[in-house]
Amino acid sequence: MRFFALLFAAMLMPVSGHAEELDLELVLLADATGSIDDAEIRFQRQGYAAALTHPQVLEAITGSLTGRIALTYVEWGDEFSQDVVVPWTVIDGAESAGHFAKALLAAPRKAYGYNAIGSALSKAQTLIEENDITGLRRVIDFSADSANNWNGLPIETARAAALDARITINGLAILCRERECSGRPNAYDLEAAFAERIVGGPGSFVITVDGRDSFAEAVRKKLILEIAWPPAHPGEPREKTPAQSAQIRPE
Repeated sequence: MRFFALLFAAMLMPVSGHAEELDLELVLLADATGSIDDAEIRFQRQGYAAALTHPQVLEAITGSLTGRIALTYVEWGDEFSQDVVVPWTVIDGAESAGHFAKALLAAPRKAYGYNAIGSALSKAQTLIEENDITGLRRVIDFSADSANNWNGLPIETARAAALDARITINGLAILCRERECSGRPNAYDLEAAFAERIVGGPGSFVITVDGRDSFAEAVRKKLILEIAWPPAHPGEPREKTPAQSAQIRPE
């Protein structure tokens, strides 16, 4: 089973001369736009830190083909504001995951501004293509409370470039309405908008979080799906397949 998974993954990846080889290059691309205050930034980071150090996620990492993934955490705002909060780190167990989580919680916030989703996706692609790592898979893990793009590179341009580079884009649509949990009322179906306009690539999916208590759980579920892809049981969860077109209107 592992042999065929490795063969299939290798077929998806371009040949590279990079020395460091592992299962997955994963950019965690987190919303830090004007709708997200500092308390919500802390809440989001705590959710990712808790998910990354969870035993189920660690089991998915150590049980992968090489037992290692590479991870970086980036917060994005406007077209000039994409901050690498934690640089590329190889995660191979509890110790390295703990160091990553500690660095994530300690770093100051630097990203601000109106939504520039296309520029954020482009930044993530650059980080993947310019590192010294060869992942069997390359994934951008995008999270936001809106699918609007107010400045910078158009979403469709950045998305097409990432998909052409064989980078998968997954999404976390944040619908929380509670204090310290990001999200605002939308005049459109945010999950459908993510599926239609943002995510793409082999096995791509969208997961929705709709409450404070479910945030870390949703992030954990998403990480496990990304790390353990393809699923152990064929047909297992794709939280939302690419949906019908969503009409995007200003909030």
